[in-house]
Amino acid sequence: MSSAKKDARLQEQMEKAEAALRRGQWFEAERLAQRGMEMARRIEDFGTMARICLPLQEARRQRVQAALELKKIRILFEGNMEEIKVESGCYLVMPMQLVGADARRLRLAALRDEKPATVICCEPPNLRGLWPIVAIGVVTVRAYVQPPENEKKPTMKWYVNAMEALGDAGLTGSHVDSGMDLDRQIDAVLGLLDAVPDHEGLHHVLADMCREAEKGFERSEPVGLSELDAELALEDETQNDDQGE
Repeated sequence: MSSAKKDARLQEQMEKAEAALRRGQWFEAERLAQRGMEMARRIEDFGTMARICLPLQEARRQRVQAALELKKIRILFEGNMEEIKVESGCYLVMPMQLVGADARRLRLAALRDEKPATVICCEPPNLRGLWPIVAIGVVTVRAYVQPPENEKKPTMKWYVNAMEALGDAGLTGSHVDSGMDLDRQIDAVLGLLDAVPDHEGLHHVLADMCREAEKGFERSEPVGLSELDAELALEDETQNDDQGE
């Protein structure tokens, strides 16, 4: 596909995402904006990536807000994530039979079924009694938080703080190496967003990095497929195969 056609296709994707956002169709807007982000990254259109951050973040913010406003936390200890009927609200996946991968499947199922839901996963407490909160995606993100006063009935305040701590841990951890080339730092933040898509701060950091990359930067290593690039390329191939069927 020519560069002009790619640019036109990307612009059309952005317009569709923004139109869905204006209509209040948060799930459609998120899907379209996420796809636009992947398309822009593929052609290294960092300026467009920066602009996509806003509608992507807003669509996710509205979805999260709708889930939190229900003030309902469902605690799951076991169950088949492939079969569970996802309901709107907040989920806390606890460590018995369930793990971070189950939480991810539940989150993706909620997106697929267009149910406003948030999902966090807790691992067994560490030696200091802290609860490890984990999210799995292209990378694994883990934060350590104080357990709720009532472990059987966490408050919404505790839940929201745990969600925020997870995204903060991604930014302050070792996932983003400032010594890497700027495009690789951007890929690292994209990987964090794949694991923790509901953290607004990650979107702000990504937008800032993309605006900086738009100005131009020198690479210290040859361009190649990162782990995220490879995954997106595989998704492209799968989608093309589905469309051809």
